[in-house]
Formats: sequence, structure tokens, C-alpha cells
Amino acid sequence: MHTSTMALAGLAATAAAETIHGALVFSRHGDRTTKHFGSQVLTPLGAQQVFQVGSDYRARYLSSSSPHHIQGISESEYVPAQIYASAPDQPILLNTATSFLQALYPPLGDTVSAQDLANGSSVSSPLTGYQYVTLHGVNDDSPESVWIKGDDDCPVVAAASADFKKSSEFQSRLASTRDFYQSLYPLVHEVYPSASDLSYAKAYDIFDVINVEKIHNASSPAQAVTPTQLHQLRTLADSAEFGRNYNASQPSRSLHAGTLAGAVLSHLNQTAATNTPPASAAPKLTVLAGSYDTFLAFFGRARLTDASDQFFGLPDYASTMAFELFTPGETNDESMDRSALRVRFLFRNGTAGALRQFPLFGTGKVELPWAEFEREMQQIGVGSAEEWCGLCRSEAVFCAAYRDADRYDILGGGRGSVVSKGSWIAVVVVMGVAIAGNLVWAAMWLVRNRRAKRERMAGVASTAAVGGDSESARSYDKESV
Repeated sequence: MHTSTMALAGLAATAAAETIHGALVFSRHGDRTTKHFGSQVLTPLGAQQVFQVGSDYRARYLSSSSPHHIQGISESEYVPAQIYASAPDQPILLNTATSFLQALYPPLGDTVSAQDLANGSSVSSPLTGYQYVTLHGVNDDSPESVWIKGDDDCPVVAAASADFKKSSEFQSRLASTRDFYQSLYPLVHEVYPSASDLSYAKAYDIFDVINVEKIHNASSPAQAVTPTQLHQLRTLADSAEFGRNYNASQPSRSLHAGTLAGAVLSHLNQTAATNTPPASAAPKLTVLAGSYDTFLAFFGRARLTDASDQFFGLPDYASTMAFELFTPGETNDESMDRSALRVRFLFRNGTAGALRQFPLFGTGKVELPWAEFEREMQQIGVGSAEEWCGLCRSEAVFCAAYRDADRYDILGGGRGSVVSKGSWIAVVVVMGVAIAGNLVWAAMWLVRNRRAKRERMAGVASTAAVGGDSESARSYDKESV
């Protein structure tokens, strides 16, 4: 997982004259509490890690002195049309994206953010000119959720992932590491009920518990885990999670890489369209926050493992992938021939070192012509939520419309089946029953509403007559609310 200092430093030093038109960054969350107990949260350390990474991307893409400055992007003041940020509606990922954006566009300061009012006074934005960068939180029930977390609510991915446990690779490691795992039981007995709970089958969970304890709890028995043991736990977790998220002969295991590829292609395509006539509005920088499983799936599907062994392992906290859309040579013209566009992929493992460029799809080329990049991403990508629903056989709420259309073909789509006469009769009967039910409900509502109105008028008259407080009147109001 380590890279040489010379290789890390080389990218910035060899940057040729070019024009960056747009970029997409996919970030893992920073340090967090353990997943073992659920409800994990981003720690202050994790927020600082992501903030640092966001600051580095600010220096790369927003600073006017950077050779990788995105053409036309605002350096200091947030412009909503230029930035798109999204994360699943999960606190740890929303806070990750927020920390990144805080660093990307830090406070402007009281002087810059001040506004003069008509009465002659001046007022500044809160928190020394804090900039509220829009973050799109995506609910689990939204079709948009598939782009960042395409493995969630996907039975096909779950089944394919479970197949890893049937493999000879898994069974061999399960047997060969049993003694090692169970030797750690005295150090984690407060978390796991018995030594038999410790095995390669829980490789990531065990590593996560011990790693979090070593970072955050000085009095934990886990502090006795040696660096060598921790490294072994990490490499075993690497292999287990990579095996769970990718297999070359079973593409369905990495379906979530396809949805990420679809999102990347969609966003960069908008930017490419903006930079080729006719121009249209599109974000210049997209920021997405996600989890390590999507990283691993993409590493495999994009054949990044051909370029470096580090892609077989878990990305560290706050790791990022970046996709840059650019043209060779410097230009002030934002309208560019699409055939001149290039794409490069970059990866930064955690907060150490710098971004490194790697060749995608086993091509050996760190810069791909747009047409080639588009073709390769389409081959591994998922193009729509409807396609995802079909591939996943998902029961997600938003899949109902696609599933019903496919099953009954009432709208004439799906697999070309013909709705039988009996089916149409059934549909008409169901609709008739529904309409009749609504009419009955409406009639009952009208009767009840009129009765309630008469009772309320009678109650008011009664209260006025006795001149005292009316418990019945208050009870009626309470019932209404």
C-alpha cells in the first residue's frame, strides 16, 4: 500500500502545459468509530483528515497558480453552478462531504462577506463569512442512491459476494489463520463472546475493532497487538474484502463499480458537452463521498490491479479517486473540440503523499482520449436506475415502477409479453373496486365533517352559557389536533 517518494513527487514536477476543464472526486470517509456496534460516526480526527484532503484539492483545482487549475472555476467564492456535491443520507458520509467542502471553499472573512444595508449599516455572514456549499443528501429510497452505493439493497451483489466464502481461496485462508485469530481472543474478549467467533470469516470486522481501539483507546487490551500482528490483520482484511467485492469471472459481484462508472461518465459527459459547441451549463467539479467497497469494486473492474498491487488492498481513511477532463496545451477558449479531450485517473491513498496517475482498463496509458474512455466506461457501467433494478433484481421502493412495467407490460415495454384478456379484466375490476372505495370514504368524510361542525357549534354555545371552562370543549380541540 506504500509508494515511493520519488514517484509521488514526479506527477507535479512533470506536469505539462494543459487545460483542465473539469474533474470528479470520489472520497472515502475519514477515521470513524468501529462498524462492529453499528451507528458509526466520523471522529474529529476523521473530519480533520478529510478537511486536509479537501484543502489539497483546493490547491490543485482552485488555486490560480496551480498548473491543474480548472479553467473558469471560482478560486475563493463559491458559485453554486460550478460545484456538485453528493453523499448518501448517512451521517458519516454526509459529514465527510461537508468536511471536504469546508476546505474546498473556506470562510471568506468578515470584510469580503460583508453586505451594506439601506440604513447605512454593514452585516457579515456568520462564522467569519462561512460559505454554505450545497450538499445533496441522497435518501435510500431515491433512485439516485444507486450511483454511490450501488451494492446496497442489491440481492444479486449480496449473493455473488457470498460466493466468495465457497471458494478454495477463502476456505484455505479460513483454515490456515484459525490459530492466529483465536490467539487474539484475550485482547478482544469484551467484544466477542467466545474465541470461536474469531476467524477469517470476520477478517474486516476484527481488524476494524482492533484498529479503532489502538487509535482511540489507550487503556484497551488491544494495545498489546503488535505492529506485525496488526499488519497481518490488515492484509487478511484486504484479501477478504477484495474477494467479497470483485471476481473477474463474476461481474455481478462488482455491480456497484458499474454504477460509479455510470455516475463518473454522466458527470464528465456534461462537462465535455459544456466544452464543445453548443455550450451548456454543467458543474466544473463534482465531489462524491462513499465507502471502501465501491473503491475495491472499481479497482477490480477498471483493471487497476494490473497497474499496482496496492489496488488489491483497502484504501486508507480519506482516500480519493479523481477523474480529470483536460486538453493538452494551454487555452483561454472554453469551447473545445471533443476529439481533443483527454481523461486521466488519479488515486491518493489516505492523507499521505500526493495524487498519482494510473492507467485504466489495462491500456498502459495514463491519458485516454475521451472516445476511448467513454467506450470503456460504458462497457463496465450501469446507465440508469432502471437498469440497476433489473440487474440487481432489487425490491427497493423506487424499483416498483420498473418491476411492474416489466412483469405486466401494461405500458407496452418490458420483454414483449402480451397482456391477456383476463389480465385486462382483472385490472379493470381492481380499478373499479378502488374507485368505489374512494367514493364510500368521501361520503363518510362528509357526514362526519358535518356532524363535527354541529357538535362544535353546540359546544361553543354551551361554554358561553355557563361562563366557565369547558373540559368537553378542550377535549374536542385536543381530538381535532
